[in-house]
Amino acid sequence: MKLSKKKVFITGGLGFIGKHLVKKIKRDNEVIVYDNFLRGFIDEKELPENGNLKIVKGDVLDSNLLRKHMVGCDIVFHLAAICGIQSVTQKPVETIEVNFLGTHNVLKVAKDLQVERVLVASTSEVYGQLAFQVDEDTSTTQGPISEARWGYAVSKLATEYLSLAFHNQHGLKVTTVRPFNIYGPGQIGEGAIHNFVVNALRDESIRIYGDGNQIRAWCYIDDLIRGLLLACSNPKAIGKSFNLGNPQETITVFRLAKLIKRLTNSKSRIEFVQRRKPVIDVYARVPDITRAKELLEFNPKVSLEDGLQKTIEYYSSLSKKSI
Repeated sequence: MKLSKKKVFITGGLGFIGKHLVKKIKRDNEVIVYDNFLRGFIDEKELPENGNLKIVKGDVLDSNLLRKHMVGCDIVFHLAAICGIQSVTQKPVETIEVNFLGTHNVLKVAKDLQVERVLVASTSEVYGQLAFQVDEDTSTTQGPISEARWGYAVSKLATEYLSLAFHNQHGLKVTTVRPFNIYGPGQIGEGAIHNFVVNALRDESIRIYGDGNQIRAWCYIDDLIRGLLLACSNPKAIGKSFNLGNPQETITVFRLAKLIKRLTNSKSRIEFVQRRKPVIDVYARVPDITRAKELLEFNPKVSLEDGLQKTIEYYSSLSKKSI
């Protein structure tokens, strides 16, 4: 799906998903990237500012600044969030504030400015500890409030309810999406594939938390971007939530580590470790994407092995210090 001749506003546009989205659409659209620069970074060669691209340093908690730069925009992709187990557990208050209050600001400003379409990124975490072949009507279940990681999931689930409320009460044309285990070139942070690939290329130990039997369905970044563009353009998506992932590429974490070791021809050892501070793990994360297939014609195309090859090639091209 091709987006063209639109003025597009992207919060969190310097993050992993945001950068790939920007690169996909910036040639044919006017794009404003709105980011606080805390997690992402600017690479002038990768995202050079020009007549089609403007990068603004700003926080989604600043509604006045949001309003100033969202004026005249046709489409809003709201990707900004605090995520990752380490970040979420260390900053639980900021996590909930940014994820929920920040989304409220984006939705309210978009409503006031009569933005044409809004897409809000949620998370597969809303399904709780066990999410095997879950669809969008599966009950969302969270863990105990004593476990900080669920603050992230609850804050993202609340944004889905809020988005639907803005649609039902104010007529805002909003869609929410739940990405499942996205990976690819340029990923940073705590992602398993990123960490496994980097360590394999360095011939360092590939560390698996737990027993390695956790099940994940992995979706390459290009497939997710295609899904986001389909969701923001199809009128059938308005007022709905969609799982976006690739259930065909389901594998245990241990088998994933072995596959990456083989593809990189690495001498790394695979080690099973426990976290210093125990956290509740997620046993399975596999989506049912029937709704996205039927309404959006979303069909993931990139196999896990092909996606891993592309990811490995990217990190292999970097110096060992920079990866």
